[in-house]
Amino acid sequence: MPNTPSSDQTDNNQTSNNPAASENSIPTLSERFRGFYPVVIDVETAGFNAKTDALLEIAAVTLKMNEQGELEKDQTFHFHVEPFEGANIEKAAIEFNGIDPFNPLRGAIPEKDMVKELCKHIRKGQKEANCNRSVIVAHNAHFDHGFFMAAVERQNYKRAPFHPFVTFDTTSLAALTLGHTVLAQACARANIEFSQAQAHSAIYDTERTAELFCYMVNKWKQLGGWPLPSAE
Repeated sequence: MPNTPSSDQTDNNQTSNNPAASENSIPTLSERFRGFYPVVIDVETAGFNAKTDALLEIAAVTLKMNEQGELEKDQTFHFHVEPFEGANIEKAAIEFNGIDPFNPLRGAIPEKDMVKELCKHIRKGQKEANCNRSVIVAHNAHFDHGFFMAAVERQNYKRAPFHPFVTFDTTSLAALTLGHTVLAQACARANIEFSQAQAHSAIYDTERTAELFCYMVNKWKQLGGWPLPSAE
């Protein structure tokens, strides 16, 4: 894992952003999530074990707050990734996602280059949003977070912007707000178009997950759950 402060130290060092302090103004992205910069991520892999199985594809969508104080998609990043040396590749996994890990037409890049390039873009967006740390948003977030952080550890990368264990899981949020945990079904209930034919492509799943997350956050605002009332 990258060198990061302990969770207690990290949390204590974060700026206290209280949206109630500016109740009549449009909250910034940093105010909305206590200084966290949410980045939606999806990975396609050659198995379920983050330590041993190859990470084959990754996409990330950054988010921004618009002039109405609603969350929306910002930038999209997408990489095909070469299996790391000694990586395990489960036949069932690549039959499911349809990826040929060694097809030269994939345009895959080394895992080290992917980690460096993606983290560079995320750090830039985090700084511009005046946030303290990035946090991975994903559907079944433990899986995607585990694979990306395992890649960071393998490559001994020291400047990863993501929190080492905090995630925002859209599966749990969808269960709460929409009564369903399956991405396709949650999107349907949120009136977000979802194509089963395009599913299990990292970039497609990431963009749909980003739309779903924005929908749920914005719906909470529309229902009066945000901003919080001023403290007595």
